[in-house]
Amino acid sequence: MIRFPKKKNDISTETMINTIWVSTFMGMIFSLPPLGIFLGIYFGTGNLVIGAVLGFGIHFVTLAFASKISKFLTQIMS
Repeated sequence: MIRFPKKKNDISTETMINTIWVSTFMGMIFSLPPLGIFLGIYFGTGNLVIGAVLGFGIHFVTLAFASKISKFLTQIMS
């Protein structure tokens, strides 16, 4: 029989709220700028392909720095 270790249930409220805020800000940082670039290029020039390529490119560039962004936001929120 497989026995799994018990989960920790002693997470403080402050830690949980901090985690939620950092996750929310990271989601906005990773999604809003690429979306703005995509929509700006699409509505400005009418070219869907260039907007999509640049939007995805910016999205993945910001994902490359996810750990640094997370550490920075955690320092600010603490």
